[in-house]
Amino acid sequence: MKLKQSAPSGAFIGASWLALFIGALTYSIGLWNATMQLNEKGYYFTLILYGLFSAISLQKSVRDKQEGIPVTGLYFGLCWLSVGAALLLLAVGLWNATIVLSEKGFYAMSYVLSLFAAVAVQKNVRDAALFKTEMSASDLTSEDA
Repeated sequence: MKLKQSAPSGAFIGASWLALFIGALTYSIGLWNATMQLNEKGYYFTLILYGLFSAISLQKSVRDKQEGIPVTGLYFGLCWLSVGAALLLLAVGLWNATIVLSEKGFYAMSYVLSLFAAVAVQKNVRDAALFKTEMSASDLTSEDA
């Protein structure tokens, strides 16, 4: 039995984009205003980019497998490895950072919020596209009848 696909609600789409914007913006502002050296700022900025990309790639791979689109085991494993590496590198960096504990918590929370929101945004984009495709197909079918 195939479940009926419905489009994501406007509220969920908006909340997802807002969470991504808030997480990434606060993380970036925190880095901009940080007293750490430029190479440390570069490390943390690269980690947010890597983390966002790897989380989106993992979500896409999971969804592809769910929809029966072929995904190689190697790529799927690399996606999981990348997400784990991004989180581990952030944890190691914050553990060794010479910043106060509240700043470490700030970076960790804004990072995790950004990764979660990026997955939600990607899911919404995919769901909306799938719903649009299914609606177009049903319109064509009803016109033929």
